[in-house]
Amino acid sequence: MPHRVRDLTNPFDRLDTLMKILRVECDWDKKQTLASLRKYTLEETHEVLEAIEKAINTDEWDDLKSELGDALIQIAFYARIADEQDKFNLEDVFNTLIEKMIYRHPHVFADATPDDVVKQWESLKDVEYSERKSLMDGIPPMSALSVATKQQQRAARVGFDWPDLQGVTDKIHEEIDEVLHEVNQPEQDQAKVQSEMGDLLFAVVNLARHLKVDPEQALRQANLKFERRFRGVEQLASESGKSMEEHTLMELDAYWDQVKATETR
Repeated sequence: MPHRVRDLTNPFDRLDTLMKILRVECDWDKKQTLASLRKYTLEETHEVLEAIEKAINTDEWDDLKSELGDALIQIAFYARIADEQDKFNLEDVFNTLIEKMIYRHPHVFADATPDDVVKQWESLKDVEYSERKSLMDGIPPMSALSVATKQQQRAARVGFDWPDLQGVTDKIHEEIDEVLHEVNQPEQDQAKVQSEMGDLLFAVVNLARHLKVDPEQALRQANLKFERRFRGVEQLASESGKSMEEHTLMELDAYWDQVKATETR
């Protein structure tokens, strides 16, 4: 019954009506729950990030428009499920967001000074903290890098943090030594190696935080860079007439340097 959606002119009404129809007339959509949708929400979030990278690097925006729509349908889906259980609806989600943003920006929507903004922000944090038993409460299940960053930020608010970069970098070297200590044991314990590697990664995230670098974004950029360069190595290897496996590591490294030399960043 697509006409029931297309006949509406307001995009909000079209989306809300679309979800109502899907939950009644589509077998797959009818089966979905808050729990079952979680993995799709995570996938869509990563696809939005990938599309953002594409828009930044190539000025191609069509994928971002499409992926933002896919992310928006997730919100509409959750709101529809909540509405079915008489909890809230999509309009409530929009109104709550709008009121929250107005409240958080008194310098824009009210006659407030910069000091008022700071006091209001502190008040919001006080309310948030009062509802927690621990500063570690309420951290969403994001990627491991993002969770580590959030944990460190929370701890730093109460002074549990290195005062300078020297302490941070010393900790990284200490963790590297501990990884190598476990690796070099006569009978290597893989669980201990993994544990020490986790500590090392956590320490590296701490360095990124102190440098005001988003570790998730930095690693994503590094992944894209590696993929781009490795594809270039594959191309050069193919042009040589030999397979990748037939090349020596020295030859492949030379290709890598050749590809790297052609890049501007």
